Amino acid sequence: MLEHVYERVSAARYLSHVIIATDDERIFSAARAFGAQVRMTRPDHLSGTDRVAEVASAEDVELVVNVQGDEPLIDPAAIDAAILPLLEEPAIPMGTLKKKIEFAREVDDPNVVKVVTDRFENALYFSRSRMPFVREAESAVHFKHIGLYVYRRQFLLRYPDLPVCPLELAERLEQLRALENGFKIRVVETEYESLGVDTPADLERVRFLWESMLKPVNAGSGGGVVT
Repeated sequence: MLEHVYERVSAARYLSHVIIATDDERIFSAARAFGAQVRMTRPDHLSGTDRVAEVASAEDVELVVNVQGDEPLIDPAAIDAAILPLLEEPAIPMGTLKKKIEFAREVDDPNVVKVVTDRFENALYFSRSRMPFVREAESAVHFKHIGLYVYRRQFLLRYPDLPVCPLELAERLEQLRALENGFKIRVVETEYESLGVDTPADLERVRFLWESMLKPVNAGSGGGVVT
């Protein structure tokens, strides 16, 4: 599964190289076996962002992308879509993705993180609760957050030293640390449906879908980190 993630991330147009970051010797060995660049990190990081920041501190790149290692069907085009605003607007410190919620059950599922944005597509808030709350009977569009992050390296290196604030602690959502400390997060809408592998059933579903897909061809301005 990790190799599939590595190959698909490597196919993103705007990434120059991909590194697997881990604190587990088994993952380190597996990644080295299929020829990946891999870095061992400290085991005491509070979040994936903190882990990526450790790796980024030794890399000479402008942007860093954090991709979860449990999404073997990650769409390279979705990665590029998240990167593009930061290439075009130097003032944006961080970016991510959102997708329109298609299934009503996801709106109230705390495992599906919701996001609301302003008219400029900057995040207003992320929550495990329903957002927005619809007071009247009218329908509303809800978006779920796709957990892929793009950081400007200078911001990322500051991130571990930012105060952990009440909202991050309450929701257990690391991206709220940026918002609570006054940093903007640009959110790009995508059609990519995140398919993380958390259970054996998830793995079988992904295997079935993989059989009907073609592997992308590698391509390559920033560095990607798989965590």
